[in-house]
Amino acid sequence: MNKCILRVVDTSIYNPLSTPVCPRLLITLPGFQVPVSFDDTKITPGFMLNLTACDLELQTKGCGTTYDDLPDGIYIMKYSVSPNEYVYAEYNHLRITKALNMIQCILCDLDLGACDPPTEIKDKLTQLNWIRRYLDAAKAQVEYCHHPDKGMELYRYAVKLLNKLACNTNCGTCSTC
Repeated sequence: MNKCILRVVDTSIYNPLSTPVCPRLLITLPGFQVPVSFDDTKITPGFMLNLTACDLELQTKGCGTTYDDLPDGIYIMKYSVSPNEYVYAEYNHLRITKALNMIQCILCDLDLGACDPPTEIKDKLTQLNWIRRYLDAAKAQVEYCHHPDKGMELYRYAVKLLNKLACNTNCGTCSTC
């Protein structure tokens, strides 16, 4: 849910009789063709990285003092060890952090009480549940079914519905109302 951090964790199981050498992590950001490469001392077996826009080369000014939000979309992550062209794992990760934060903002704006809400609020809750399911389906299409185009289509539709629901709030754009 942190808009300016992408956490990447190595959950690989290594052969205890040999230490992997020349580890490399390549991350291709949404809308980009060339990956950002990490092959320094941070990439060791079991690594856990909290990457910012500066680390991912999206932000060049104010690094360490200001933190730009990372975009939602498909991040292609490829982790390899020597020989890197043969020993690797590659994953597509659909980041939906901005959309999830928008849902939280809309929920804060609903003014729910500890009782059965009025029909208008129930309808918004139902819509939010449907939108959340669309986001879950989008992630499933990208990360498990290996259909990135379909996943992004579902993601864009969910965001369009969120923007409609966010009208008259400070939670998103109102361009589709």
